[in-house]
Parts: sequence; structure tokens; C-alpha cells
Amino acid sequence: MDERSERGSSGKVWPNWCHYHKGPSATAVMVDFIERASAAPVGLYACAPCREQRGLVPVGRCP
Repeated sequence: MDERSERGSSGKVWPNWCHYHKGPSATAVMVDFIERASAAPVGLYACAPCREQRGLVPVGRCP
């Protein structure tokens, strides 16, 4: 399963997941990633409202 895909409470796999409000989102983009020593990094995604509330900037758009 792609790290962007998560299972909602219904068990359905959502292709766009917001890790901040822990729910599906059509506007989720990668804002950070977690490096792991034994595996590939895992992206963290946030939807537009969560990005605005928390001042998050999409990866690659940082000044």
C-alpha cells in the first residue's frame, strides 16, 4: 500500500489522506516526511484547511 493511502474507519482505502485531521481529503499534499533507518522515508500529507491552520508549507515550496 502506498504511504499516501490509509484505511478509514470503514476499512476503505483513501488515496488522499490528511495525517493531521486523520481523514480523507481531496486537497492533501506532502508537507513533511519521516526518515527511517531501515526503510524508505514516509511522507506526511496535509489538506488545505490543516495547512492553513498550522502554517504548513508543501514540500518543495519552502523558501
